[in-house]
Amino acid sequence: MTIRVDGSHLTIEEVVRAARHGERVELAPEAIERIKACRAMLEKKIQAHETMYGVNTGIGEFSEVALSDDQVQQFQKYLIYNHAAGIGEPAPVEHVRAAMLSRINVHAKGFSGCRPEIPLTYAALLNAGITPVVCEKGSVGACGDLAPMSQCALSLMGEGECFCQGKRMPTREAMEQAGVPVPGLKARDGLAAINGSNLITGMACLELYDAERWVKQAEIAAAMSLEALLANMRPYEAKLHELRGFRGAITCAANLRAVTAGSDLVTGKLKVKVQDAYSMRATPQVVGALRDQLAHARKQIEIELNGVADNPIFVAEENKVYTGANFQGTPVSLPLDVVGAGVAMVSVLSERRLNRLLNPALSVGLPAFLTKGAGMFSGHMLSQYTADMLIVEQRILSAPSYVQSIPAAADQEDFVSMGMNAALKTRQILENANGVLAIEFIAAAQGLDFREFKPGEGTRAAHAAVRKVVAHLEEDRPLFKDHNAMRDAVRACAVLDAVEAAIGELKSSW
Repeated sequence: MTIRVDGSHLTIEEVVRAARHGERVELAPEAIERIKACRAMLEKKIQAHETMYGVNTGIGEFSEVALSDDQVQQFQKYLIYNHAAGIGEPAPVEHVRAAMLSRINVHAKGFSGCRPEIPLTYAALLNAGITPVVCEKGSVGACGDLAPMSQCALSLMGEGECFCQGKRMPTREAMEQAGVPVPGLKARDGLAAINGSNLITGMACLELYDAERWVKQAEIAAAMSLEALLANMRPYEAKLHELRGFRGAITCAANLRAVTAGSDLVTGKLKVKVQDAYSMRATPQVVGALRDQLAHARKQIEIELNGVADNPIFVAEENKVYTGANFQGTPVSLPLDVVGAGVAMVSVLSERRLNRLLNPALSVGLPAFLTKGAGMFSGHMLSQYTADMLIVEQRILSAPSYVQSIPAAADQEDFVSMGMNAALKTRQILENANGVLAIEFIAAAQGLDFREFKPGEGTRAAHAAVRKVVAHLEEDRPLFKDHNAMRDAVRACAVLDAVEAAIGELKSSW
């Protein structure tokens, strides 16, 4: 399939398909016409010497400096040069591709004032598999992701480096090989390529997509642990959560019931406690709170994806230029920060269930640390240490970015979102969350091995998926291989796929 970019209908799933899976993109014809109409208006205003920020003036603290006609033509090049000021290792290819698609969609709205060659070139680069090398760090998430997007915009002049077919190479060479013309930069083109928080937005799309799938696997892991711990299943009844009314909790409880359906625990064949610990019976309320935040974040990110995130903004039908701060990353970075902290919170819940599986005083008859040879063997004792380390790092990373503004540009830019910090740390929180969940999956599967009742159909499918990756721990062995292999399986949603193949798709609350 080809993703048709029209400025108004881009989805998170389409960003994922283009960024990760190389799906082709094309600019809708009506979008090209809007871009042309906007550009025609801009050129008339340039000829009339109407003052326009970033077109015939400097930027930031230099916004009051007027540029001559000759300088207008050269300014965009130097703008990109001096803003390509990032640092660090290259950002992952999928992040840059997501940012490029996000920027194309902004231009497709027809309010950016650039020539159509700018988004058309980015589309051609995406389709040719040419991804500019972009330093991962440097954006403060206001005035756009200026440093990384400027490195990306070097490609519009045939400059910089790129990744192409797994190789790092000069961008001009890759463009020549692919037959992609270099458009160069004329008035406004450079600023139009960089003046939005598009890398943050692209990363947010990918991270939210992953978090939405991770939370379903967190529910599956919870269901496995609940069964292994002989849980009282009444706290997951629909009516209980409908009475409170939170959609996320209602959805989580429904998924727990779906995974455990058919279990001897559900049918009442086994004697259980009157009430379990909070880490068990509060699972819908806690996971549901994250689900509700994911739903809010999805709404915010898709508004941003299809909004006019630029400055200035040129409205052809009004023959008017609007200037403001639509580049500000806070509307996306704040919910992204909250998503990261929410994932860390649900990871803590996972670790607390892990603790109950391992602790013989809490595990309702399971062997200490899930090993029959306690003393000679330590079983999964050290797995908890690893999970705890990951969670402490998550907690450190959960400090919000949105209150961390440091003024810049001689205090012209005196409040910034620091949204790139939110995007980078949320990615790391999710990576750690994959590890925490992997360890719970391993322990829950081990615990179920010691039980003799019939688990739910979904639980059995999850157990089988874990056993395809990690064998039962009969006697001690180095566990790092198990941890890493299961983490990779969680990242690939292997358990989720297996469970949904067995019982149908789990519910979403977004």
